[in-house]
Amino acid sequence: MIRLKVKEVARAKNISQGKLSRLSEVNITTIQLIYRKPTEANITLHTLDRLATALGVRAEELIETVSE
Repeated sequence: MIRLKVKEVARAKNISQGKLSRLSEVNITTIQLIYRKPTEANITLHTLDRLATALGVRAEELIETVSE
């Protein structure tokens, strides 16, 4: 199973959901879903890249594999 680490990275960089939405141009509802359900959120690679760019990290740093 894949888990998105957007919430953890954003918090470490002191970036709120609203600010992340503005910086990445990703809808706030999508970001809220990623925060609430990081293993269930279904996002495109384009969205992942936008989030990574806004957070100043590589896209692969926002993904981890976890056991089910």
